[in-house]
Parts: sequence; C-alpha cells; structure tokens
Amino acid sequence: QVQLVESGGGLVQAGGSLRLSCAASGRTFSPYAMGWFRQAPGKEREFVAAISWRGGSTYYADSVKGRFTITRDNAKNTVYLQMNSLKPEDTAVYYCAADDNDCSGYGCYVILLRPDYWGQGTQVTVSS
Repeated sequence: QVQLVESGGGLVQAGGSLRLSCAASGRTFSPYAMGWFRQAPGKEREFVAAISWRGGSTYYADSVKGRFTITRDNAKNTVYLQMNSLKPEDTAVYYCAADDNDCSGYGCYVILLRPDYWGQGTQVTVSS
C-alpha cells in the first residue's frame, strides 16, 4: 500500500512563493500518474496539476497555469509543486494524488479524478 505525505505548506504573503513536496512510500517504485488538488473552505476539491511517470507530460488547471510548476524525482519517490506569484485565492488545503496508471496531458487529469492514493493534505495560506 502506498502512502503519500505532503509537506511545505505554510503562510505566505501575496506575490510570494512556496514549494510543496509529496513523498510516496510503501514500495520501491513511484506511482505512475501523480498530481495535486486543493480544497478551499466551503468549496469542493479542485484539480491543480498533474505529471506523467517520466515527467515529460504535465497538465495544469487554467487558474494556476504560468504560476505553478509540477515536477517529480522518481529516485526520491517525490513530486513537487512550485507555486509562484501566489494569490489569496490560492489559499486551500493542498492534497497529493497518485495512480498506478501512467498518463499523458489531459489524460493525467482524467486519471487523477479517481486516484488510487491520496495524501492527508498540507495547508497553504496566502495573505493579502
């Protein structure tokens, strides 16, 4: 069974940056498709970004495109989310998701709508 543990959340001012990490454990190889979702208070969980197993294919929500970058290091079984130019509306609990199917582009988003694994989340708060 794969466990996902997020870290790197915190409080930052608008315009600042944070880098989230999600470490996968429980077996020797990384899950294939990995990505990030977020849930703001009173709102539904929404997709943020996804990446294929080799990292060559990514997909982003329009709201974060150009500001957030998803990468992964399979040697460390870790996926990252670099968040720049943060806005107060980015405030949410950020969840890591992973699936044992690989993906490409929009297909990564589709697969991660029903992932095999979820992390517990890390809080990101952006002050204005």
